[in-house]
Amino acid sequence: MEIQRKLAILADAAKYDASCASSGVAKRRSESGKGMGSTTGMGICHSYMPDGRCVSLLKILLTNFCLYDCVYCVNRRSSDVQRARFSAEEVVSLTLSFYRRNYIEGLFLSSGIIQSADYTMEQLVEVARALREDHEFRGYIHLKTIPEANPDLIELAGRYADRLSVNLELPTRDALRSLAPEKSDVSIKKAMGMIRLKVDEAKEAGPRAPRFSPAGQSTQIIVGAEDSTDANILDAADSLYRSYRLNRVYYSAFSPISHPSSRLPNRAPPLVREHRLYQADWLLRFYEFSTPELASAMHGGQLDLNVDPKTAWALANRDDFPVDVNTADRHELLRVPGLGVRVVNRILSSRRHRRLRFQDLRMLGASLKRARHFLVAADYSPSNSQQASERLRTEFLPAGGQLPLI
Repeated sequence: MEIQRKLAILADAAKYDASCASSGVAKRRSESGKGMGSTTGMGICHSYMPDGRCVSLLKILLTNFCLYDCVYCVNRRSSDVQRARFSAEEVVSLTLSFYRRNYIEGLFLSSGIIQSADYTMEQLVEVARALREDHEFRGYIHLKTIPEANPDLIELAGRYADRLSVNLELPTRDALRSLAPEKSDVSIKKAMGMIRLKVDEAKEAGPRAPRFSPAGQSTQIIVGAEDSTDANILDAADSLYRSYRLNRVYYSAFSPISHPSSRLPNRAPPLVREHRLYQADWLLRFYEFSTPELASAMHGGQLDLNVDPKTAWALANRDDFPVDVNTADRHELLRVPGLGVRVVNRILSSRRHRRLRFQDLRMLGASLKRARHFLVAADYSPSNSQQASERLRTEFLPAGGQLPLI
């Protein structure tokens, strides 16, 4: 098969994996001072660095052949999709060729399971090894980790890759047993635990020690393939953050596949559900919310699709508002809709010098269209502080199809 045809098939097959952001990694050192690439079309995806720069990655599968028969996967063993397979040399050649043409700045490489977990992991590692050692490639590399593979192979992958990912796929053990019987959450979490341990060891050893997955690890959870609620999904994500120090949990809305099992839904969940989960995830990671707090504002364990999670929580807890921006602590300010982390930091810094007025908040970057209902300033208090939550909620509904931000 021509390599261009392989690329079309295996790039399309890779689109279902969302866990490929290139963030949190510094430039690689080179003993010789040479090498190509820096961390700073077909098969190309766009990701964002912490400073807001957009970078491009070649995102492909090594192969879409797979021994597993996960019900929700388009590449499952029983699927009738057209199959293709790259050799390790072909992936290396594609990556270097795309980089030289300034198409990409890195590689995201995953694969179906072929022959065995160890054999598949060996092929993935060989691609990264050849790029790093044979071609002195210093660009970004993200490798998908096969959790059942030998721990020595996973450790070797971490030496070459900037980030590793082990996909949990489904949020509960029962869901995994039902839809992906060849997979085990025990082996998945064991691999996550090993990666966390190696990342911690490398950090403790100091900057001159060999690096291990310096951008950490990530995972993906599929949304809407079974009946897990948003509360179940967020509880699983929060547990992964706390137990394994994951850098990111990615949420991927289930996409219907050809000849689906009767156990799968016949339509995809609304994409706004995926969006709300990302917003709620942000609240867990940066806004000091807990999963029980977010769940308390849900209906039947599901996030409100019309109002962002932070506003939904504020409307369900009107007794906690309004908050005085001149006296409230950081924890209270982070719960005010319309106040982001940077704005809260500016408020805390500015109020040490003088009492803040309403217009000061605008200058500090607050979104007062929402925040004005939930805060008090030196010259301002909301006139509708006792307004019914349901009536106030109508003011936050999206207009013209635009979704509000946190």
